[in-house]
Amino acid sequence: MAERYDVIVIGSGPGGYVCAIKAAQLGLKVAVVEKMKTYGGTCLNIGCIPSKALLHASERFEEVGHLEKLGVKVGSVSLDLPAMLAHKDATVKSNVDGVAFLFKKNKITGYTGSGRIDAPGKVTVTREDGSSETIEGSSIVIATGSDSAPLPGVHVDEQRVVSSTGALALPKVPGKLVVVGAGVIGLELGSVWRRVGADVTVVEFLDRILPGMDGEVAKQTQRLLEKQGIKFRLGTKVTAVDVTGKTSKVTIEPAKAGEAAAETLDADIVLVAIGRRPYTEGLGLEGVGVALDERKRVKVDAHYQTNVSGIYAIGDVIAGPMLAHKAEDEGVALAEILAGQAGHVNYGAIPAVVYTSPEVASVGKTEEELKAAGIEYKVGKFPFSANGRARAMLATDGFVKILSDKTTDRVLGGHIVGTGAGEMIHEIVVLMEFAGSAEDLGRTTHAHPTMSEAVKEAALAAWTKPIHL
Repeated sequence: MAERYDVIVIGSGPGGYVCAIKAAQLGLKVAVVEKMKTYGGTCLNIGCIPSKALLHASERFEEVGHLEKLGVKVGSVSLDLPAMLAHKDATVKSNVDGVAFLFKKNKITGYTGSGRIDAPGKVTVTREDGSSETIEGSSIVIATGSDSAPLPGVHVDEQRVVSSTGALALPKVPGKLVVVGAGVIGLELGSVWRRVGADVTVVEFLDRILPGMDGEVAKQTQRLLEKQGIKFRLGTKVTAVDVTGKTSKVTIEPAKAGEAAAETLDADIVLVAIGRRPYTEGLGLEGVGVALDERKRVKVDAHYQTNVSGIYAIGDVIAGPMLAHKAEDEGVALAEILAGQAGHVNYGAIPAVVYTSPEVASVGKTEEELKAAGIEYKVGKFPFSANGRARAMLATDGFVKILSDKTTDRVLGGHIVGTGAGEMIHEIVVLMEFAGSAEDLGRTTHAHPTMSEAVKEAALAAWTKPIHL
């Protein structure tokens, strides 16, 4: 007879492994099916974690060469790329080993292979050698994440034309790197290779970078990245990539037809980073009748259940931002629901971070969204150039922006461009989770001197007036 579980989770990325652990902690018998040889999914193996290791290492490499203003003199700085990549690999191993340890600690059974739902309650696991076995479970959770979206007409070989996966393992620094897509992944990986010596050009179909983020934040971020040497071709599309020569030839045209003639950019490496698509193929969803939307995302109800009883989905395969922490929170909520509790995710208070230098962080509504919704709001801004700690650290680029309801003063959104933005954003997240006001934040004592004082000052600016500006 097939082994039987309370919950079978397909996929061990942040959503899947967190859901599995929480379900096990709540007393359920849990199995996890993972096609990769290690747990953690894209995020831990070839996404969030390795990219942050390279971002941090490359940022330190560049910083060492610019310490004279702080009175620190160093000799010539050289890059040891194999060592930097080894640091990245060691970071990945530490994290995926940690997930394996947590599975063992919580008595979760792991199956290595591709999972396919044969019927409600039945999953077949097919191993790399072709062998298979069927397991059964009262509930099945689809947590298979997402994959890099392809660029029509352009073949990704992970050698000269790469996805984010290949961009994390380039054997040498490219002389010229063309990044297709000015979203989070393109800007982060473009920043890594620019810092260690690549000439980077970012080509974006839209007329702005970071689509979906606050417009003022995006403009400021673009200016700062341009100062660092990254070139942008906005309102431009890539129509072809020719890899037959010594260098690749990237054909670009205006996004709007008829504006100008096509151009060609030379590139040693082309990074295709135009977004991600849900990974739903090969799961047997069509056969069991699970409904998908127009973007091939799994349709779920408020309790993450599909139209087929007993089959659930979380993370990148359902609607919403493709963020690891959003998937984790959904994993916890679903585990609680499956255990008979009341799970919930506040989608209005999910932060997003771009790990460029300086970082960009956001939570809640943008100005554009508030205007479109007809909501009257107040804006409080405070630049890091007026912050004492930022001056001491030579980290004066950027600002904090707080958006609050004009009538109630409730904070509706927060946006930060600056050093440490990814950490500072969370006090705004917590404030919004408790429906706090700009006055609440502005009256909260902040240690001096800290970068976070800029958050307090922005809140004061939204409520009444800042003190230090």
